Amino acid sequence: MTYARTAVARTRGVVYLHCVPAALTPHVEWALAAVIGRPVRLEWSLQPVAAPHLRAEAAWAGAVGTAAAIAASLRAWPMLVFEITEDATAASDGERLAYVPGRGFHRSTVAVNGDIVVGEERLRGLSRRATTVEEFRHGLDELLGAAWDAELEPYRTGVPGGPRGLLHEVV
Repeated sequence: MTYARTAVARTRGVVYLHCVPAALTPHVEWALAAVIGRPVRLEWSLQPVAAPHLRAEAAWAGAVGTAAAIAASLRAWPMLVFEITEDATAASDGERLAYVPGRGFHRSTVAVNGDIVVGEERLRGLSRRATTVEEFRHGLDELLGAAWDAELEPYRTGVPGGPRGLLHEVV
């Protein structure tokens, strides 16, 4: 019996490590290396919003689903603050995963142009549950990850309450 080999769709993305205790930096690099399959050495810099914590970012390339695998590997340290993007391909949607301690994960589907995509069934569910305009607005903010974005913004810019970061324009 012969089996046909299927090509694994490849994509790329960026991991933004917004806030990491200095003692964990080698562990984070090892976790990323385990997912990506090669050694990782990041350039760490001070996170002005949460000194003495550090921040770094790195582009990655891999199979579709690598962003989720990276997020799963970083889950071991619940004190980290991070975001991971994965570009859309011809075979898959893009996504953004964000983690904030105390709030947990938010996962968004991202279109090729960078817009967050909310599925039809999720919108139908929201419209069934919401009994007021305010509940609908709150539910829509939840689907879009507004609370995560609000908490992440100072880390993105390095300035408490600073201007919108580039991530808003790219993702």
